[in-house]
Amino acid sequence: MKKCPFCAEDIQYAAIKCKHCGEFLGCLHSPTLSRKKTPWYFRKAFIIVAVCSVGPLALPMIWWRPQTSLPWKIGLTIVILVLSWVLFQTTMESIRVLKEYYKLIEGL
Repeated sequence: MKKCPFCAEDIQYAAIKCKHCGEFLGCLHSPTLSRKKTPWYFRKAFIIVAVCSVGPLALPMIWWRPQTSLPWKIGLTIVILVLSWVLFQTTMESIRVLKEYYKLIEGL
């Protein structure tokens, strides 16, 4: 047994993560260290901005991101594709309605 350097509770000697406070004990498993090694184009904030800007064209960034698990990748892909399809259909319907209004205005 040894003491956790963050919360001072007793933990197993071979522990990687403290079961009391949830902190990682080794440098290799530190979330802050892994975040610094992540390239800027794989960071969550950049991917969110890319998806909001270009929609499904940003899907390769999600699939190439090593930190994202396969179920998340599949779920995000389905959500982004369905949302893109709904937005496309809404846009096309709006264009159709605008064309009808222009025809009505021309007829007056």
